[in-house]
Amino acid sequence: MSTARRAPFDLVHDCEVTLIPSGQRMSLRAGEQVLVMQALGGTVTVQTDSGYLARISAEDVRTLGLESEVLDEDVASSGPFDLERVIEQLKTVFDPEIPINVVDLGLIYECVAQPLADGSHRVEIKMSMTAPGCGMGDVLKDDARSRVQMVPGVSEVDVELVWDPPWDLSRLTDAARLELGMY
Repeated sequence: MSTARRAPFDLVHDCEVTLIPSGQRMSLRAGEQVLVMQALGGTVTVQTDSGYLARISAEDVRTLGLESEVLDEDVASSGPFDLERVIEQLKTVFDPEIPINVVDLGLIYECVAQPLADGSHRVEIKMSMTAPGCGMGDVLKDDARSRVQMVPGVSEVDVELVWDPPWDLSRLTDAARLELGMY
């Protein structure tokens, strides 16, 4: 489903959602109509009939029959550890309000891997949010952790939210600027 195509959808099942930007959990009921605002990284952002923005998890996206950009879950199938594969996985984590991944948004401040005695790797990530009050920090942090955990050779992932330096528009990649029409 394209992020540009906004389509109303009647929920066929009850589902738990995360309100944006507060990060609070809420239940939506079967039959409630939502408007699909963004469908990226396996999750869907909808506007509820009450006007709230909410994020539907990848698990609920599948059970509700919604379409979203398909994630490459076969990344963990084989091969040696490669930090570039970690970065590629981080590019599947999207801000629920802005159709840009966390790497191109400049939210990943540091991503390093340390080899462990058993031959696997510990990946340490420092990431920020576009605003300190964003309640979606833990949600995106968990998304980043679970996606990186899928990379071959990764046995530990630590994601830390940092606020220094504060995020600003200068951290956007050229691809993000183009997507947002900032050229």
